[in-house]
Amino acid sequence: MSKRDEYVGKLKAQLDQWNTEVAKWEAKAQKAQAGARAEYEKQPKEVRRQRDQALEQMKRVQAATGDAWIDLVRGADDAWAKMREALEKARSHFNK
Repeated sequence: MSKRDEYVGKLKAQLDQWNTEVAKWEAKAQKAQAGARAEYEKQPKEVRRQRDQALEQMKRVQAATGDAWIDLVRGADDAWAKMREALEKARSHFNK
């Protein structure tokens, strides 16, 4: 297995974990009272937006040929950092 494949595999596993967590929050938002629901729904939307950007970066790394993927790692790492920030913000909101 190449280093690129290992890197992409790690990113995919992290995305799967985050998707599971967001699904739990969405279920919690559905059960919330109407007033709290809007606030609950706002957090997963931001997480999904960041997730989509991270997924796009992962796809770019995966599709890169030769050593070009190494140049794309920085963008993927930045997207992952933003995704983690969005998740931490959502976690603090949902774990109140």
